[in-house]
Amino acid sequence: MYAVIKTGGKQYRVVAGEKIKVEQIAADVGQEIVIDQVLAVGTGAELMIGTPLVSGATVKATVLAHGKHDKLHIFKMRRRKHYQKRQGHRQQFTELQIGVIAA
Repeated sequence: MYAVIKTGGKQYRVVAGEKIKVEQIAADVGQEIVIDQVLAVGTGAELMIGTPLVSGATVKATVLAHGKHDKLHIFKMRRRKHYQKRQGHRQQFTELQIGVIAA
């Protein structure tokens, strides 16, 4: 059984027992959260698609860790204008362990 969930403005296809990294969620490590924004639930050849959400479907997940992704280097340059700008960014994430998918 799998589900397509929406969190942090992004969509993820998840299966029970899987670990995923999502945009940071305000929850403590070890806390169990319930994601109720489920867009689709599938079991083999069967697929339930919501309009826009599947009613009554939830995904339980446990927060494993918080952290930062690798650094992205941003470099801007205008040729012949003596302009160079360097910048870096590290996006914060929350690592989740997917538990029960209830449809």
